[in-house]
Amino acid sequence: MSLNRKEKAVVIEEVAAQVAGAQSIVTAEYRGLDVAAVTVLRKQARESGVYLRVLKNTLVRRAIAGTPFEGISANLTGPLIYGVSKDPVAAAKVLASFAKTNDKLVITGGALPGNVLDVNGVMALATLPSREELLSKLMGTMQAPVTQFVRTLNEVPTKFVRGLAAVRDQKEAA
Repeated sequence: MSLNRKEKAVVIEEVAAQVAGAQSIVTAEYRGLDVAAVTVLRKQARESGVYLRVLKNTLVRRAIAGTPFEGISANLTGPLIYGVSKDPVAAAKVLASFAKTNDKLVITGGALPGNVLDVNGVMALATLPSREELLSKLMGTMQAPVTQFVRTLNEVPTKFVRGLAAVRDQKEAA
């Protein structure tokens, strides 16, 4: 069932709104996937905060016109599913992990603002840690010196108490 002009305008507007706040777009060919597999993929995408949708390529070209993702327009051919994400890594991770278990989903490319990625670029992006992982590592790194300083300060009274206990035990033994 095809869309009329007003419905197409609504779709273009929705996709343009998603792309406006996006940090990455990943495209994949879904030819041969059954409904159950696509449902699983959509669930994984929803949990990761990825906007995942099957769209007509002409509508996507119109939606990304004038955005930093405009360079991907030349690569939009065939039946594609689009993953749009505010986290630069999330869409690539979701689609790459699903493609590992299901050979019918073939990643065709992607884009970061101002950069078009090929398949290898998307796979490299999928191996990067997510924003949350990087923030937790940064916080751990920032917290380590403070924690070590507190341990060092705590050692002074601990050693003093151990020394007193050793002197007491020595006097009791004598």
